[in-house]
Amino acid sequence: MISVIFNINGFIYVTLMVIVFFSKQRLRNTENSLFAAMLITSLIGCLLDSLSGLLYLNGYDMSNIFYIIIVKLIFAYYMVWDTEMFYYVVSISNLKLDDNKIKKATIFTAILLLLLVVILPFSISSVGDTVRPVGAAVDMIFFVSILLAITIMTVLIICRKNIKSKKYLPLFIYLFLSLIIFIIQNITGLLLMTSVLTFVNVLMYFTIENPDLQMIEQLNEAKSQAEKANHAKTDFLSSMSHEIRTPLNAIVGFSQALSEENLPESAMTEVKDIMDASETLLDIVNSILDISKIEANKLEIIDKEYSFRKIYDELVALTKARLGEKPLDLRFHYDDTIPEVLYGDKVRVKQVILNLLTNSIKYTKEGFVDFTVRSVIKDDMCRLIISVEDSGIGIKKENIEKLFTKFERFDEKNTTIEGTGLGLAITKRLINLMNGQIIVHSVFGEGSKFTIVIDQKIIATKATSEIEKTSTIDFVIVDATGKRILVVDDNKLNLKVASRLLETYKAEIITVESGFAALDKIGNGEKYDLILLDDMMPRMSGTETLQKLKALAGFNTPTVALTANAIEGMKEKYLNDGFDDYLSKPIDKMELNRVISKYLNK
Repeated sequence: MISVIFNINGFIYVTLMVIVFFSKQRLRNTENSLFAAMLITSLIGCLLDSLSGLLYLNGYDMSNIFYIIIVKLIFAYYMVWDTEMFYYVVSISNLKLDDNKIKKATIFTAILLLLLVVILPFSISSVGDTVRPVGAAVDMIFFVSILLAITIMTVLIICRKNIKSKKYLPLFIYLFLSLIIFIIQNITGLLLMTSVLTFVNVLMYFTIENPDLQMIEQLNEAKSQAEKANHAKTDFLSSMSHEIRTPLNAIVGFSQALSEENLPESAMTEVKDIMDASETLLDIVNSILDISKIEANKLEIIDKEYSFRKIYDELVALTKARLGEKPLDLRFHYDDTIPEVLYGDKVRVKQVILNLLTNSIKYTKEGFVDFTVRSVIKDDMCRLIISVEDSGIGIKKENIEKLFTKFERFDEKNTTIEGTGLGLAITKRLINLMNGQIIVHSVFGEGSKFTIVIDQKIIATKATSEIEKTSTIDFVIVDATGKRILVVDDNKLNLKVASRLLETYKAEIITVESGFAALDKIGNGEKYDLILLDDMMPRMSGTETLQKLKALAGFNTPTVALTANAIEGMKEKYLNDGFDDYLSKPIDKMELNRVISKYLNK
């Protein structure tokens, strides 16, 4: 009775396993195919064993041919399951055997064993309430099971380093339970082997490499959608960068020009306010682009020789300028032992420090802002320890971890403070890219201290003066009298801004509103000393215009890309497209002066 209950429960359980396994599409590999075959074999075996037990309990004649056929089929079930298990053990062992030959040998063995099961005799022995088959067929099954156990032990010993640890479990369970069931079966007569084989199959379900194809398809679809969304985001950022920078170019350009005029004090104050507001807006646009570059893994650290002292002096000047009328005590401390020339990404070093200084001023209404630089020298490395401390609003302990999260703000209730909440997120990621660290100490209501630690290589081969000459161009206005500059842009306002900024250089400025007009002028023999060419123009882009210009005989005029498209890689793209240089909008006076000095100061 107990045997029958075990077999019926096994049949129910393996039926559920079959439904679960075959309800989803799976990868077609050897392991999955074997497991599917073993599941079906176990299902048939449990059904036959359950039927045999039920017939016996209902007094069915055990000498009847139908009962004998059922028992023979049960024997066949054991042999098929054993050969399937043998094939499974070999397939996961990575023995580098010919799989086709192993498959043929397994099929041959299974057929041979089935023939022996049919041919060899057996009888049913009944003792009390239990029955057991005996005879040559039963002895053969016992021998094959022992041989399979020896094979499994041998493979486990030989291939213990090649088989994944989780795949050992069903094999060990099979060996252990087979021994226990063999002893129990010989003592009590209970027929429990079918239940053991079913349990081993259940364990295998959780250990085989069994990916769900539907899930894989869903993941691939999700990946495809994410990539499309990322491309769409990049396109959107490129478009928005262009759209925002175009009007900003006019605001910044005209306000810079007005700041150089002899205006009344009240008007000059308003012009300064316009410049500050446009600078804030430009910082926001640049921050969004920076975080996008970092997330796309397109932002690179470009190491060069530079003077840290020069960066420090620039940061001090910028901090004082951004202070405005705030009643803050600015404190500056510099370690004079810092070597004159370091090797690193000076642009990013300056950016992260400036972010911290800007935040300190932004969130400190009164008191002080302290900017201190110290160093530790070891061999050819200089460890810069840069701290920015303030007596501002401080940060709650539970909010410190949020500081470096995108769009998080120090004080969410303070809507008067400008910014996106991207500054510190960018700072953290840039420092990580430079293999540095940032440490925060803050007391809410009392102030904060941010400390950056960055290692920079010491360069002892050049003096600071040499670095200054190779890394910067002094802001000296070039007299370009007699020179001719062609500005090509489809936006009339941009042409007006460029003309206003170029007036300082006393060159002759010619403006046209399309690439076609530029081609007509140059094609008709007009000569220019410099061309500032907008790229994103309708009908014919600046890049296409340049290609047509280069096709003209004798064309060798320096051509600078003038564009509001300032996302990562644009400068390199334009240089590869044949432009001699690159200017982004809004036009920076320093960059414009660099270009004029480079191409017209001859």
